[in-house]
Amino acid sequence: MAARILLVDDDVAHRSMLKTLLGSWHYQVQEASDGAEAVALVQAEAFDLVLSDVRMAQMDGLTALKEILAFNPALPVILMTAYSSVETAVEALRFGAFDYLIKPLDFTALAETVKRAAETPHTPLEPRQLRNLLETGEDGSGILGQSQVMRKLLGDIATVAPTEATVLICGESGTGKELVARALHAQSERRTQPFVVVNCAALAENLLESELFGHEKGAFTGAEKRREGRFLQADHGTLFLDEIGEMPLALQAKLLRCLQQGEVQRVGADTPITVDVRVLAATNRKLEEEVRKGNFRQDLFFRLNVISLEVPALRNRREDIPVLAAHFLEVFARRNKKELKGFAPKAMDSLLRYPWPGNVRELENAVERAVIMAKESFIDRQDLPPALLGAIPENADNPLAGMTLDHVERLAIEQTLKETGENKSETARRLGITRATLHNKLKKYSLE
Repeated sequence: MAARILLVDDDVAHRSMLKTLLGSWHYQVQEASDGAEAVALVQAEAFDLVLSDVRMAQMDGLTALKEILAFNPALPVILMTAYSSVETAVEALRFGAFDYLIKPLDFTALAETVKRAAETPHTPLEPRQLRNLLETGEDGSGILGQSQVMRKLLGDIATVAPTEATVLICGESGTGKELVARALHAQSERRTQPFVVVNCAALAENLLESELFGHEKGAFTGAEKRREGRFLQADHGTLFLDEIGEMPLALQAKLLRCLQQGEVQRVGADTPITVDVRVLAATNRKLEEEVRKGNFRQDLFFRLNVISLEVPALRNRREDIPVLAAHFLEVFARRNKKELKGFAPKAMDSLLRYPWPGNVRELENAVERAVIMAKESFIDRQDLPPALLGAIPENADNPLAGMTLDHVERLAIEQTLKETGENKSETARRLGITRATLHNKLKKYSLE
């Protein structure tokens, strides 16, 4: 399939000439008259490379370059500049441009550069840059992300970690709630003491009680010896209660008493034991709703929810996807002894457009699969899991092909919000819906 080029130039005659020339070389060409239009097209469609003029009246090529690479850093951008603007072009290379050409163009050089860009995709995230993007606690736990929401979360972790406050970590499955808990422990005064994890959804009620509080020998069938529970194992350290929303009501009462009194009582024992444990809890449920439904104790909710941290869904921090994907590629390429350099533009485009219901965990699995399936030095679109292949159109003439109706609607809302600077009234007007309808759709697609 011929490479698809986005040609950006506000000089109509020059743009028309280049379109004809590129077409004669069997490339597919889409035109944009300025940088702003180019950025919008890159966010709406998939391209193999961008060929852009630097000097344009609306948005210049350098600004467009930054915004294009902020969306898809695997997309090669070639800049065209007059000789007098070479310094600008050199600056563009520092920002990640694939190459630059001096006008008037040497068509032989143009053909060679375009061919090289189309056949040799790149991801301008070197391992050194990747390490700079990795925020780590002293135990080596790491949280990747440079988006605004992740910077806020990292700041909140740094503020809360040194305290003794109980923290409730909320977020969808696969967002990395345990990673946040480990970062809180690693940055706390308890960092040299145990960090103990209990998955409240993984054990039956009778086993969970014994797991948490321990049991005496003979307390129940199979209790052949005394066992220390996880609270005692975490004494002077941190206990992380994952999926706390799955804990049975009867056990919630015992947990509350333990938190309030700082004591645990083994199953079958007569006397309590004092413990010094900081408790962190996580849930993918809305505990306020569970309280209203009678599935979760209100007093326990208040006791756990001293500080609440929300881990954002991956679809709400798409700018972190290239960094996460590059990190996972490096990890799995090394593990599988494969030499891989990065992602082809359309592969990265697919990653950026997919809604990621399974969040970071699903992205990690997708990249691992792609690394294993990759036959070339760059991961291509066909190496990705089948579920992702509907994320961008196969047919360049039909940009909606392969998308669900919900996906199209979500993209329309996201793009219009961006164009209006998050002005919801103007967004609703442009979309031809009421503000109330927009609010419902924002809630539906978790865009609020």
